[in-house]
Amino acid sequence: MPSPPVIRARGLAKVYRLGVNEVPALRGVDLDVGAAEMVAIMGPSGSGKSTLMNLLGCLDVLTAGTYELDGVRIDGADRNHLADVRNRKLGFVFQGFNLLGRTSALENVELPLDYDRSDHKLDSRRLAAAALERVGLGDRLHHQPAELSGGQQQRVAIARALVTEPSLLLADEPTGNLDSRTSIEVMALFQELNEAGLTILVVTHDPEVARYAGRVVEIRDGRIVRDEAVAERRLAARDLELAEVAA
Repeated sequence: MPSPPVIRARGLAKVYRLGVNEVPALRGVDLDVGAAEMVAIMGPSGSGKSTLMNLLGCLDVLTAGTYELDGVRIDGADRNHLADVRNRKLGFVFQGFNLLGRTSALENVELPLDYDRSDHKLDSRRLAAAALERVGLGDRLHHQPAELSGGQQQRVAIARALVTEPSLLLADEPTGNLDSRTSIEVMALFQELNEAGLTILVVTHDPEVARYAGRVVEIRDGRIVRDEAVAERRLAARDLELAEVAA
């Protein structure tokens, strides 16, 4: 029997109220994402892709529709429940890294465990070190963000997202502040994590980044207008090898 999808959304709608005006941001989105998929969400500014990510990431509340995350019904949940779901089932990576500047990489990665209601926090230092090792920063545990390159800072952010062992990783323009080579390195890490079984959703405006995913979902005017497998998926590790040869 096949396992249920990590994301099962039906009729997702979000309407923002500005005074007496109503502004629809999502207009009835249906979306399934299976375990160990890597999906790119694309669309122009104002298309609704960020709103979709906020809803799927339990950062905002639906106006209408149903949403199940890893088999747990989310629609109708209050904000305390949403916060608990975010901490247990979701990891987030943002364009701006969102690291604490005067705090070591190890301490930055430990932060989500401070809010963990499981026994993880009892061994938070070891778990944070293991997460940093997993992203290739085992020798940078005590470096502060200012002592790290942009790519290394993003790796710290990815380790922080992984430390709670989430069911779903949500990445919002994760390469937006990186140069082209470092962007490929980050996508190589995402592909490696995906191959190990992690479900990943990447919001991006860059079609080249989207080609590292296995599937592309395009949104316009609050609706999905394209949902298809990537015909020729790029392998970031191979692109890095080619870049080394060219150099």
